[in-house]
Amino acid sequence: MELRQVRYFLAVAEELHFGRAAERLRIVQPTVSQQVRRLERELGVALFDRSTRAVALTAAGSAFLPHARAVLAAERAAVEAMAEQRDDQAQVLRIGTNIGLGARLERLLAALAERAPRLTVELCSAPASVRLQQVRDGELDAAFVRGLERSPGLDLLPVWPDPLVAALPADHPLAAAGAVEVARLAALPLRIAAREANPHLVDLVTGACRAAGVEPVLGPEFTTDQDTLAAIGTGRPSWTVFYASQAAVLPAGRTVFRPFAEPLALQTYLAVRPSAPARRLAPLLEACRGIAESDAANAVAAGGL
Repeated sequence: MELRQVRYFLAVAEELHFGRAAERLRIVQPTVSQQVRRLERELGVALFDRSTRAVALTAAGSAFLPHARAVLAAERAAVEAMAEQRDDQAQVLRIGTNIGLGARLERLLAALAERAPRLTVELCSAPASVRLQQVRDGELDAAFVRGLERSPGLDLLPVWPDPLVAALPADHPLAAAGAVEVARLAALPLRIAAREANPHLVDLVTGACRAAGVEPVLGPEFTTDQDTLAAIGTGRPSWTVFYASQAAVLPAGRTVFRPFAEPLALQTYLAVRPSAPARRLAPLLEACRGIAESDAANAVAAGGL
């Protein structure tokens, strides 16, 4: 049995006329008649009562009709599903990024390339408020953000925690420790962004200082990675914080990065529109999940050494 035979049968069954069925199918009538007779021979039953005046379904034809429709519906569903797969694999995915993704960004792009090799990824760097609005407006498919727990009109999907590390002068006594206590950093000026530029990070760090019973001494503002690290390593002793994933790809030079004795971390979320097609975002979500699981496994392994 061939799909075209089923298709020809259905056209005749709905038209009850071989000529009209041929016109509908845009083929010649003898071809329709030939293929329907071949189908009848394969099934071993007559599907139509034919006369010079009319065509009617036999009992067998009536019984076969819903199955024929189901076969062609399944064919259409399969074709549509494959078309969607082609569209998904060939699509452009626009992602808003934030600072500090570090090596995770490379791992994310590699995972996306593996899962959807025809996917084109476009990255957009902008302030968090701009990224979020771009997602709302449909200009971005998703955006990474940290610290937020809600944002109007968007779903925030947790992807991974971002631990912080302290950046210190390499020759400072605290640099000799495997991990640093926030309270012991109190005597050093803290180089950090203005609160309005990154309220979640500033509140986390200054809150940790106050929870440890000390008031942070604010030094010059954090500017760029390069300039701030250079100032810490060569100027008056001071300290700052970096996301561990970012610190892992930065040249240390005259500074060192140390974890906190009491871990500090901000949660990273993926902001998406509630109406965004799940299929479209599936490769991205799967890639993020794989990175988070790998990081968690590595953390457990490191803790067990």
